[in-house]
Amino acid sequence: MHKHNNTFLNTMKKILCLVLVLTYMVGYSQENKKMRSLLSSYPIQTKSMSSIKWTVDGDGFTTYEKGKNGGIEIVRYEAKNNERSVVIAEDMFINPKTGKHIGVRSFNWDDSNTKLLIFTNTKKVWRYHTKGDYWLLDTKTNKLQQLGITMPESEMMFAKFSPDGTKVGYVVNNNIYVEELATNKITKVTNDGSDSIVNGTFDWVYEEEFACRDGFRFSPDSKSIAYWQSNTEGTGVFNIINNVDSLYSFVTPFPYPKAGTTNSDVKIGYVSSEGGNTTWLDIKGDPRNNYLPRMEFVPNSNEIIIQQMNRKQNTNNVIIAEIGTKDVKIIFTDKDAAWLETNDNIQWLKDNKYFTWESDRSGWRQLYMIEKATGEITPITQGEFDIISQVGLDKKNGYVYYLASPESPIEQYLYRTELFGKNKNKKELLSDNSLVGHHNYNMSSNCKWAIHNFSNATTPNQISMISLPKNKVVRVIESNQKAKEQYQALGMIDKEFVKIELKDFIHDAWIIKPTNFDITRKYPVIVYVYGEPATSTVQNRWTGGDLSYRQLAEMGYVVVSIENRGINLPRGREWRKCIYGEVGYRSAEDQAHGIQKLGEMFPYFDMERVGIFGHSGGGSMTLHLMFRFPEVYKTGISQAFVADQRLYDTIYQERFMDTPQNNPEGYKKSSPIHYAEGLQGNLLLIHGTGDDNVHFQNYEVMVNELVKHGKVFWSITYPMRTHSLREGKGTVGHMKKSMDQFWNTYLPAGAR
Repeated sequence: MHKHNNTFLNTMKKILCLVLVLTYMVGYSQENKKMRSLLSSYPIQTKSMSSIKWTVDGDGFTTYEKGKNGGIEIVRYEAKNNERSVVIAEDMFINPKTGKHIGVRSFNWDDSNTKLLIFTNTKKVWRYHTKGDYWLLDTKTNKLQQLGITMPESEMMFAKFSPDGTKVGYVVNNNIYVEELATNKITKVTNDGSDSIVNGTFDWVYEEEFACRDGFRFSPDSKSIAYWQSNTEGTGVFNIINNVDSLYSFVTPFPYPKAGTTNSDVKIGYVSSEGGNTTWLDIKGDPRNNYLPRMEFVPNSNEIIIQQMNRKQNTNNVIIAEIGTKDVKIIFTDKDAAWLETNDNIQWLKDNKYFTWESDRSGWRQLYMIEKATGEITPITQGEFDIISQVGLDKKNGYVYYLASPESPIEQYLYRTELFGKNKNKKELLSDNSLVGHHNYNMSSNCKWAIHNFSNATTPNQISMISLPKNKVVRVIESNQKAKEQYQALGMIDKEFVKIELKDFIHDAWIIKPTNFDITRKYPVIVYVYGEPATSTVQNRWTGGDLSYRQLAEMGYVVVSIENRGINLPRGREWRKCIYGEVGYRSAEDQAHGIQKLGEMFPYFDMERVGIFGHSGGGSMTLHLMFRFPEVYKTGISQAFVADQRLYDTIYQERFMDTPQNNPEGYKKSSPIHYAEGLQGNLLLIHGTGDDNVHFQNYEVMVNELVKHGKVFWSITYPMRTHSLREGKGTVGHMKKSMDQFWNTYLPAGAR
């Protein structure tokens, strides 16, 4: 009897609690309906500066702007006084055949700043607009002409001037062509390009994971062209099946090497810019089990510098070759027990006697100087901090400029260090650190000027012209005051940055609360996660006011993001590389322990109502957490996820994991599919059938595994949408609406 009375009382308490929650939710919903409506239809528009080209003298820049008649004009601004002059009027961009304005996707000057290449009529190759048509405008003669007039429409790629300005090279259908500007004579420099032989550009995996697209280089004397060739024959071919664009389905096949399988055979050679036979460089090592991710000419020479990485990507050989011979020489080798990144900003010093190099060898990402003749390496910067990126090299005065944030990995500031001299190795802060947040710089070639872009989570981009080295603001180019006023008018609670102390590291996180937040109540929590080594989610910079997360908050949630170990943050080598061999495994532990720690720190977190969502690597992380920590996460939405790491590409997956053959246990531990039996909560899977990056195959094998274990789940598949899940009319809105409905149904909003 006593037991039954307790049961009755407990039942009545639960009913009363539910009534109170529902009453609150109704009031909350009415109170925030206006705010949610405003957020969904009120994007904060910020102005930016793009397509900036600093002039050769470094004292001004050119950009393109819309003219009075709707066309594009090229204008120059003087750095010192903002004096504006029209370099090319819009009536110069008239197609002589159609009489219409030529659209400008991008433009490039020759070295003399007298000839202009215009890229137009473009189309995508996978994720980027790299095919199109090119026009040439000579500002001395005012002559406008289309290049490659015998080429198929919108098929030219990577057109560039030769250093002497007499020729333009480009790629069409996997062959390299050179066009003489005086005569328009077109020479086919390579002849073996085909579906499997790729000259002057790259296969899918090099483009995606090494950011390799433009695959040829003119020599400084314009007489030779060095280029990559990829032979994709023997590489596994993945097929995307299109069922929606015709009566019968059709297949798009493309070479895609999955982890542990055969790569393309990639090599580098050189050929006369007038055509002829290619000399292939004698680079040692199996070309299918080594990578050639970087190649450039040494300035003012016939030498080529090449980076060769082994398949594990833990060894990088710096190789020098020379036009006239096939022989090569390794001049320096960098190694790491985990992995290395490519060096993307090599600078030459002292008449090419030295070159700069970034490395983790000290435990921190620092800048070094390598002597070309001996391979001797000397530090330029030193200390327990990471360089984020280089932004300028002042050879005349002997300084390197770079971004770093020794005190806080969620911010970045400008520093400089002497290359030579008494203050070598000492960093000098140039940014105004009273402006807490992200400082970015587009620096002139002479390092006297820079376009400075500052923002933080509550401050839209503030763009200024500054003079260096004093970092003096010459003028404000764009304050984005209207955007700031729009943001402030919403009256939202600022994003809060917090630190979480776990076992080995301090982790950064942010929290977004609803406008009518009540600290005495408990709120359901939604975690946004990425978690892979590629990028960070917790940065103190402007991201449009975080309106998508704030819409969730106004529904009645607290929204959170946490950084786990392995994220590419300026926290030192150990932070970034301790996850080697088991990507996703330790990271998931950090995420679960991180949200539990936040629950202890902030009593308003309702730890009985925690949801999580993410895209791509974040989708994979969502699956890990839903399967492995069901006591923590009750509801999850996983988009475009990798279910089994063996299904992703060689370069990315093996960089952090080695091959499945060498690390079978690591691949098993790190693939969420092996934990599917642990699902207890509510899970929504979202994937595009046209995803060339994380194939729809991942969705299908995950569904099979969940079904095998009798797990109930929900899913949405979008026909022929790619990895971004944005193509097609109504896609973004439909996905947002579906996700909101899923949250409301299975993780009801509102405090209690």
